[in-house]
Amino acid sequence: MTTFRHPGTVLTDRFFAVPLDHQRPDGEQIEVFAREVVAADKADAGLPWLLFLQGGPGFGAQRPEGRESWLNRALDDYRVLLLDQRGTGRSSPANRRTLAALGSGAPARAQADYLAHFRADSIVLDAELIRRELTGEPWSVLGQSFGGFCTVTYLSFAPHGIREAFITGGLPGLDVTADDVYRHTYRAVAAKNAAHYQRYPGDAERARQIADHLAARDVRRPDGAPLTVEAFQSAGAMLGSSRGSHALHYLLENPFADGEIADAFRYAMMGELSFAAGPLYALLHEACYAQGTATRWSAQRIRAEFAEFDPGAEPLYFTGEMIYPWMIDADPVLRPLREAADILAERDDWPPLYDPARLAVNDVPVAAAVYYHDMYVDREFSMRTAQAIRGLQAWVTSEYEHDGLRVSDGAVLDRLIGMVRGNI
Repeated sequence: MTTFRHPGTVLTDRFFAVPLDHQRPDGEQIEVFAREVVAADKADAGLPWLLFLQGGPGFGAQRPEGRESWLNRALDDYRVLLLDQRGTGRSSPANRRTLAALGSGAPARAQADYLAHFRADSIVLDAELIRRELTGEPWSVLGQSFGGFCTVTYLSFAPHGIREAFITGGLPGLDVTADDVYRHTYRAVAAKNAAHYQRYPGDAERARQIADHLAARDVRRPDGAPLTVEAFQSAGAMLGSSRGSHALHYLLENPFADGEIADAFRYAMMGELSFAAGPLYALLHEACYAQGTATRWSAQRIRAEFAEFDPGAEPLYFTGEMIYPWMIDADPVLRPLREAADILAERDDWPPLYDPARLAVNDVPVAAAVYYHDMYVDREFSMRTAQAIRGLQAWVTSEYEHDGLRVSDGAVLDRLIGMVRGNI
């Protein structure tokens, strides 16, 4: 363990050995990293643990620099554990380089089988092993977005490990398919586009100018990947955050230099489109919805039902956080895993991620923030789940977007803690 200090906090880096396949506890082991954060003036206090499950899938936990954001509120009451979910951050990586060593005879099949162990069910079992190593008591869990999905999985299969749960923008549909999710999500993204063009009406013309230029020329990102109209449309993933519409407006503000796509714009688009920081996000995004059915590149198929997202439609609509097959082909960090991605998309034996019967008799205190205009996690599905989990208290709010936990300076978490404690 390594311990160091930031303003107002003491941080300790921890590593844990866990099985790749929890059904084979004596088999291959991988490493999971987590960072403990405690208030400096409470470092020796016997505080309860709060496990933070990051959104994603496929991204490591935040790297704090003091008591910023929701941490400031959490550290009043808890010793926080920021988990780099398996395959992310400083945990054992799962990327094109590490996966290249698998399965000399049928590498793509071996890669897909390996990646199948990186969903919420495995993350929860990792958390349980870590909990038992750190404390003999149940701990509190905070799940943001995909981390909320993981929290509901935790409540389904290991509720004895949880003292209380807080979920922000992360109540999943318990029995919905990826097709169901995207049919709802495309409508939500269309509404965000309409709101953006109402806020910035001049952006419609600028977006069309960029799209027409990209359609007529072979424009490349700095990493060599093609910058197509469809790739440009994917910048709409930012529209679901509190400042996303403004960020998109500024992205569109100055895209040309001497009649060509400006270098600054190409670099900015590469930052939006590259999966170098989170390859698992692309590879397992649809799989995080899969229970007993194949996803078969759901976002790509369902998009055909929404003509407003056609590259030639007026105005040009941006897409959301959907993952398309061309993204795997285009991105240098994903391209070697295209066959594995196809195998995952066709896999139809995914185990269940939730247990509705167990959730119906839940006795763990749970409070959840449901964002009324959430572009990423459908409100309708979230409210069905809220009603299906016994005792869950839901706070439905239009005050924040999907990133409310991060941008509210602790207010969202404080309200959920108050709800669980009966103060609100």
